[in-house]
Amino acid sequence: MTEKQAIYYELLVLRCRRGDKEALAELIRTWERRLFYYIRRLVVDEQDAWQILQETWVKVLRGIRKLREPQKLPVWLYSIARKTAMSHLRAEYSNRAMLQENKRLSDVEDDVRNLAFVDAEQVHYGLGQISLPHRDVLTLFFLQDLSVEEIAEVLVIPVGTVKSRLYYAKRALKAVLEKEEQKYG
Repeated sequence: MTEKQAIYYELLVLRCRRGDKEALAELIRTWERRLFYYIRRLVVDEQDAWQILQETWVKVLRGIRKLREPQKLPVWLYSIARKTAMSHLRAEYSNRAMLQENKRLSDVEDDVRNLAFVDAEQVHYGLGQISLPHRDVLTLFFLQDLSVEEIAEVLVIPVGTVKSRLYYAKRALKAVLEKEEQKYG
């Protein structure tokens, strides 16, 4: 960066700090395309990129008074844009993972319900054949009708662990019951 650019950035930041609307418009006009281009390389969806850009500008406006080294404006702007995009991507990934997990749990739950075993003794036998953590979570979920959050509280484990255990416990129970059905079917 040249000395002239450093001075320009410093003056622009100082003007923005004073509430100069023209300086703010200049800041946005100067940086919007660059930041959008950068964000667009991080996220797939263009609409998401525009949303992230808007969130970035909100954070810039809120934080411009805290910028200690105005000559580092470009680094600061890209840093905010990156953190905002990463936060968005983490949330999107988490939402997608939760949807997939819920679908898997639902599929396995349907499979277990659709098994030909109507005899409660066989289900209890199957529960006795799976591990204690799996038996514990299935019992609380199906027999006690507790929510995943309530089970997490009871077992003092994270909700994600409850979901994982439920998924694998249902698969284990299904496998035991199917094996029994093949034996005596």
